[in-house]
Amino acid sequence: MGKVVMYSSVSVDGFVADENDQPGPLFDWLSGGDVPLDENGELKVSQTSYDYTRPYWDQIGVTIVGRHVFDLTDGWDGKPPGGIDHVVVVSHRPMPEGWDPEAPFHFVDGVEAAVAKAQQLAGGRMVEVAAGDVGGQVLAAGLIDEVRMDVVPVVFGSGKRYFGSVHTQHLLEDPDVVIQGNRVLHLRYRVRR
Repeated sequence: MGKVVMYSSVSVDGFVADENDQPGPLFDWLSGGDVPLDENGELKVSQTSYDYTRPYWDQIGVTIVGRHVFDLTDGWDGKPPGGIDHVVVVSHRPMPEGWDPEAPFHFVDGVEAAVAKAQQLAGGRMVEVAAGDVGGQVLAAGLIDEVRMDVVPVVFGSGKRYFGSVHTQHLLEDPDVVIQGNRVLHLRYRVRR
């Protein structure tokens, strides 16, 4: 089975969005460079960020998100973001009315079921878990192998926390990747078992 990785861009004080679910400048690094990160050229980063981010993105087979993120993005119009094959949505509600059942989105109830479904769909590739409440729940369940953060030099003061509402201590190893990009610091930690 592939690794399960919790990931997001994050403010220096640990938020993935402000109180109004807005990312503010958290994704500015994805447009502040001159190297296309995706096929359509909408995302352009520094060469350093490209060399770190593109290989990571290419390893992802499935992304797990919460229903809140799914609703905020309107389900990416039924097309998984970033060329990912499948999205697993953790939700206590059924898929939206009129949703195309053939779209590669899978609705499950609970984080354990989400990770199991994602690993089945990933076929040995990496499973990415969006940071926030669902990511924190997956971490608390002991199912995260690695934490990746793209730390952006901004302080929000309040908002949606990277680890959601985790209230228990979880030890990480020392960072094994620390890369400075343009307006971003890429960090990778393995979860201590």
